[in-house]
Amino acid sequence: MHHNTIIPGLEGVIITNSEVVEGIWKLSVEVPKCRQKCPCCGNRTNRVHDYRIQKIKHLKVFERMTIMYYRRRRYSCKCGKRFSEKTSFIERYQRHSVEWNQAVALRVVKGKTFKETAEIFGTSSSTIMRRFDTMAAPQLKEVRELPPVIAIDEYKGDTSEGKFQVIIADPVNRQPLDILPNRKMETVKNYLHKKGGKVEVVVMDMSNSFKSAVTKALGKPVIVADRFHYCRYIYWALERVRRSVQNEFDDYNRKKCKRMKHVFYKKKENLSEVQRWYLDRYLSMSDELCEAYDLKELFCEWLEKAKEIGSSNISYVKETLYEFYRKVEASNIDAFKSAIQTFRNWQPEIFNSFAFGYTNGFIEGLNNQTKVFKRNAFGFKRYDRFRMRILLHHQWKHIPAHIG
Repeated sequence: MHHNTIIPGLEGVIITNSEVVEGIWKLSVEVPKCRQKCPCCGNRTNRVHDYRIQKIKHLKVFERMTIMYYRRRRYSCKCGKRFSEKTSFIERYQRHSVEWNQAVALRVVKGKTFKETAEIFGTSSSTIMRRFDTMAAPQLKEVRELPPVIAIDEYKGDTSEGKFQVIIADPVNRQPLDILPNRKMETVKNYLHKKGGKVEVVVMDMSNSFKSAVTKALGKPVIVADRFHYCRYIYWALERVRRSVQNEFDDYNRKKCKRMKHVFYKKKENLSEVQRWYLDRYLSMSDELCEAYDLKELFCEWLEKAKEIGSSNISYVKETLYEFYRKVEASNIDAFKSAIQTFRNWQPEIFNSFAFGYTNGFIEGLNNQTKVFKRNAFGFKRYDRFRMRILLHHQWKHIPAHIG
């Protein structure tokens, strides 16, 4: 067959026949005959013993599945050894071309799911998963030592290792570092004790389990409480008051207050005229709700001011927080009193969030992407496969994948 087209990955290959059968492009190929080195004695020979037809799956060409029928030579040496010729497009014991394996190795990480990748490359999901398991371990860059600043958070993975897993990330460079099989204190402590020799700052949510693991493994590092996690205690307190108060309203106002609950949480200057009307209406119907809303607004004013001057004037942040405590204690709202008790328990960590400026916002975004992976795949049974899938995705996210 005469042709002037060079197919990528098949340079130097002779195409002897080409036909399309039921949408599949079938190529009959062979390589030029040349002297081969005997793997047994090292001598070179060009004596052909026989030929064998090998069926090889290749990448799509012109959006058609491509199958090559390779007429492979077997040579015989004077020492009695018989061996197959070496080629660049197919490795030993393989039924897929080198180009196919390379494309699958990239697409299996960049693709949406294993099943989708299998459909694109015309193979089974189990084959794709085996390819992923084979290439993932050597390609994954394992963390040998954690950086000075780390962030810790949990997410719901529902794998064979447990319901929740723990992700450890670098908030400075904004990249995940590792994933632990469960959120048990011993698991986190042993990992940090092994790899956390340089850790100085740890950003976390308000988890007593994480706090205990960090202090036992690292001694006395700087623990920074994530702002979102302690701010929500104030909003939860307001929510408890609203639910309690609205039950005393008539049926119409109770339902309407529930539907308009978002007006209590937005900043007052960001409300529309209609929203402000509803806010004033329901605040006027309950002194307790009005007092709770004023405490929430007072906390928001403190928070905004603390963000501005916290790194340079932490003493002012402390004084104004103590003033907020006194106003809460002067009120008769138990929900807010319970909230400030939590603040007192985590007070050093809360002040550290303003002094150092680190948050867990980035790691929450990672958790959201992780949950998307899980939902697309309808869950992962194996923890190790899920872990490698997440970490490799983030390590390769800047590599373009215009294949398949």
